[in-house]
Amino acid sequence: MPSEVALLESRTMRAEHLGRVDALDKVKALVMLPDGIHIRTEDASRYFEVSTDVIRQLTARHRAELTENGMRVLRGSDLRSFHSDMLSLWGDGGGESYPQAVTQLTLYTRRSVLNVAMLLRDSDIARCVRTYLLDAEEGWREGYASLDRRLTNVEACLGGVGVALQELGPVLNRMSIRLDNLDRRLDATNKVVAAISHRLCALSDDIKRIDGRVDDVVHELRDLRRGRRRR
Repeated sequence: MPSEVALLESRTMRAEHLGRVDALDKVKALVMLPDGIHIRTEDASRYFEVSTDVIRQLTARHRAELTENGMRVLRGSDLRSFHSDMLSLWGDGGGESYPQAVTQLTLYTRRSVLNVAMLLRDSDIARCVRTYLLDAEEGWREGYASLDRRLTNVEACLGGVGVALQELGPVLNRMSIRLDNLDRRLDATNKVVAAISHRLCALSDDIKRIDGRVDDVVHELRDLRRGRRRR
């Protein structure tokens, strides 16, 4: 697990965590300006519970990195346009309490505020945000490790199934041969039964003919007996 010091000192490592802006509200509610996108230096100092000078000094030291991650400084017409938008969003009455910078205004997005949290050393809130990020990363690592173990077990089981199927193949082949032989024997038996049936039918016809001849002989014998009696 990376250490907090590594997060403070490595820009590459900070970049890996910049997508986790949800960590800010997990530690403390971040109050945004009416546009729901930006906060000012004063808002950042209240969130991190440090002075505005601390935020300004950190911003000066890491301006390029923070600018890359959403921080910007408004001046002139951009500043006037932004103030106008904020006053409009604030609504009736609220604009009177909205402080307006005279010459310039530094704005931070959630991404750049998270960037500040990973740079600010002397803030308990920033420290808590870093801890949350690192703990979450450790949880993901454990989850990935658990998933990897489960996949390994599945692969092992599938390997066992493959071996079992290889061993089962010859058995199935032998069974198939025996079934084929049984089919041939059944076919032969059916032929024999059919032949016997034909012979029985022929025998039945012979028996009927014999019965007919016996009846004829019986009738002839009766006629002969009657003829003798008459004489």
